[in-house]
Amino acid sequence: MSSSKLIDRVRGAHQRYRAGSSTDSAEFERIKKQLHNELLESLDFEQVGRTPRDELSRRLRLTLTETVETRALPLNRLERERLVEEILDEILGLGPLEPLLRDPEISDILINGHDTVYVEKKGKLQKVDVRFNGDAHLMQIIDRIVSAVGRRIDETNPMVDARLSDGSRFNAIIPPLALDGPCVSIRRFGTVPITASDLVAFGSVPAPILEILKGCVKSKLNMVISGGTGSGKTTLLNVLSGFIPVGERIITIEDAAELQLQQPHVVRLETRPPNLEGKGEITARDLVRNALRMRPDRVILGEIRGAEAIDMLQAMNTGHEGSLATVHANSTRDALARFETMIGMGMPNLSDKNIREMIARALDVIIQVDRLSDGSRRLLELTEIVGMEGSVVTTQNIFEFKQRTVDEDGRVRGTFRATGTRPKFTGRLARNGIHIPAEVFRFRMDV
Repeated sequence: MSSSKLIDRVRGAHQRYRAGSSTDSAEFERIKKQLHNELLESLDFEQVGRTPRDELSRRLRLTLTETVETRALPLNRLERERLVEEILDEILGLGPLEPLLRDPEISDILINGHDTVYVEKKGKLQKVDVRFNGDAHLMQIIDRIVSAVGRRIDETNPMVDARLSDGSRFNAIIPPLALDGPCVSIRRFGTVPITASDLVAFGSVPAPILEILKGCVKSKLNMVISGGTGSGKTTLLNVLSGFIPVGERIITIEDAAELQLQQPHVVRLETRPPNLEGKGEITARDLVRNALRMRPDRVILGEIRGAEAIDMLQAMNTGHEGSLATVHANSTRDALARFETMIGMGMPNLSDKNIREMIARALDVIIQVDRLSDGSRRLLELTEIVGMEGSVVTTQNIFEFKQRTVDEDGRVRGTFRATGTRPKFTGRLARNGIHIPAEVFRFRMDV
């Protein structure tokens, strides 16, 4: 962090605390504000700017701890420790967000105004006792985040996407668009990527199905992962990308960098929104076109949302096999319909039949994933694109998950099963030395 930004952060925190606060414990907040102001008034801002962040944190913690211990404060030991941590979070971090960001079990943080905060843990939403000292306080935290990545948010530009230092996806929308105050959504990603064995242990994908997916990736089948928000598309994409051989050149394209590829030869590209004058936007379609000039062995598109679907499918058809992408859809058939719509928007002169032929020639496999009512994420369908019959894209399900019931503990119970259909792509896998036993296509497992 630069010296000027650190000084601005400290001064901004000072101004915010002078404006007052409103939390559940008025006495605790009064003491915190008093100590916070005393600490800031004792600081030499020039010295702060020259001090490394870790050293500054150590010195401030020591000073605060000594101050708290030498005063007759009406606080117990835990409250004193909490007091020190909250003041440090406010000066050096993201204030009330810091404890949530430190909790590895939290996957989503949803702020609906300054006094209403929800988090998602293990797939379940729950309200937490975290609040800001008013909309102005929340706005300063938002400004702190977006300014760090060169973005801006105000009444003329009331929506923003950004990325936190840990890679988490950040979205904010403020008045006048948000009627009840600033709203923030943070999608978090673990520092330790989920592995293939983790998916099997969680019951998300059975081992035999995962082995087939591994063979599909190694044999360079073009694959799309379909699902809703929070269904685990990016997680599965991360796992599948881990099966790509080490020697290949991979180019990833995302709106906000989330993929955590472990291969050594990876080029990461990220889209750019327009500036305040509405200029300078770089879209996913622009990056796909540029990526094809960068000699990729594989192109991985974080999410297909619009006209980039055309260029991605054309790339799959012209020597860039083994590409991977995700798309928002409720089923594998819906995913095909979405591709038709996106291509039609970008190439309105193409007939429906020509669009479907493009899709059928490019795509080999669509994987449908979903988040179930108990918060678990599971593969629901593994579908092969067979070809065309007349003007219709023909598909066949190879594996599927069927829900039976929900038990007394609220857990979804169901069955992973093979449909009995042997996919056509097994011949391609065999040509690459990957042989799938016949019994896999009679697979059945209750969970």
